[in-house]
Amino acid sequence: MKLRSYITLIATIALFSCTFAQEKERKDGIYAEMETTKGTITLQLFHKKTPLTVTNFIALSEGKMTTNKRIGKPFFDGLTFHRVIANFMIQGGCPEGTGNGGPGYAFPDEFDPSLRHGKAGILSMANAGPGTNGSQFFITHGPTPHLNDKHTVFGEVISGLDIVNKIAIGDSIKTLKIVRVGEEAEAFKADQAAFDALQKGFLEKLAVKAKAVLAEQEKLVSEKYANATKTDSGLMFIIDKPAADDAVKPK
Repeated sequence: MKLRSYITLIATIALFSCTFAQEKERKDGIYAEMETTKGTITLQLFHKKTPLTVTNFIALSEGKMTTNKRIGKPFFDGLTFHRVIANFMIQGGCPEGTGNGGPGYAFPDEFDPSLRHGKAGILSMANAGPGTNGSQFFITHGPTPHLNDKHTVFGEVISGLDIVNKIAIGDSIKTLKIVRVGEEAEAFKADQAAFDALQKGFLEKLAVKAKAVLAEQEKLVSEKYANATKTDSGLMFIIDKPAADDAVKPK
């Protein structure tokens, strides 16, 4: 009995030492260790370039988001890969296992021009159109440039790409553990409050940008059609040719 306990202790120490060594070898950053039924996939999360999306992913992983499913529990643990298309991608994160489920909320797209679907192992948000991000994500099997600026890239596989290629429909995520390396990563908050604050700021920036674009468009129209008449509703028109006296007129 003592020998068995000693062997167990040695194995535990060895496992801890191995894990610690792996974390020391990694660069500072935030990582997700996804243990699946086919093996472990390790991803690096782009928290600096896509903070809102990464905050959502981490908070869901750690059970710190207000959801309508799996409340207070690690959201992804036990979920299946419900959609797998050969030479394209594997998709998971649906609590229903059908592709129709989500966490009960949606948030906007967070595109960064330097993050592209340019290779295998890209971690990106699945959606049903603009501004419908929730909990579903996918990992690419190869380049998928047609998805650029339609789906938010927020991470990439750094080990376990062979596991990604082995995943089939019905395979599941056993656990999804978030690993923070470095002081900055440790200080990165990911919970409901942090998500709400980031989303508020993000939406405010979008509103300012939209207002600026509208103002620029109005300026161009005004310059091009300087003689146009503007109605109270904002409609602008130009009379190219006066109507003849005998023309049909509205009553």
